[in-house]
Formats: sequence, C-alpha cells, structure tokens
Amino acid sequence: MIHGSCLCGAVTYEADCSNGPIIHCHCHTCRKAHSAAFSTVMPIAHDAFKWTSGEDVLNRFESSPGKNRYFCTRCGSQLIAERREANMVLLRMGCVDTEITQRPDAHIWRSDGAPWYDPDDDIRQLAEGYVKA
Repeated sequence: MIHGSCLCGAVTYEADCSNGPIIHCHCHTCRKAHSAAFSTVMPIAHDAFKWTSGEDVLNRFESSPGKNRYFCTRCGSQLIAERREANMVLLRMGCVDTEITQRPDAHIWRSDGAPWYDPDDDIRQLAEGYVKA
C-alpha cells in the first residue's frame, strides 16, 4: 500500500498496489507544472488509486488532451496526473509518504529537457541546505 498527501495535509490518498517504475519526466508541461527540471512519477493502474480525504479542496487542470493534473487548492501541491483512457494514474513522487527505496528506472522526454540541467553532471550533493563554498 502506498500513501500520499499534499504539503498542508488536507488531501490524502492511498494506492493498493506494488511499486511501479519510477520515471523522471523532462517534458515541457511537467517542467512548467512543477517549476523544476523534471517531475518524478510512478505510473499505477487507475483502479488501485483512491482519495482518502480532501476531495473537496482538490482542483484539476487538463494540461494536454485527456491528461488531468490534480492539485490541492490550499497549498498548491500537485498530487497526481490521470489519464482515464489509458487506465493510468501518475503518482507525483514528491507527495508520496510511504518510504520507497527503489531507484528510478529512466529519464524520459530528454528532448524537452532544460538546457541548464544535465543528469550526468557531477555536482555536489548536500545532505541539507546550500552552503557557500
């Protein structure tokens, strides 16, 4: 069972499934929606997913035909994307509360990737906040 929630805790969900693949998506819409170089997702079957609280504060945005992104209207956290015709929910891994130890499987849509981000760069990895060198 996978559990997740938004930043303010108003919206929660559970997914009755084993872990799916973890994917870093670099497409233009994921970069815009998350204000980041990529979005990390785990695709699961639609039937395995259910909201457990906060549906009244959810909103959605159809970012491309047939793809809805669901977010909390209080804190703005984007929790999932849904493609009903594909019977798929994409869990946004930043909102997953269950400890997942598996490593990501792939970077996708690198053709849309931010030119300032290279996943092969050897840059510093800090355990906590940024410290000037």
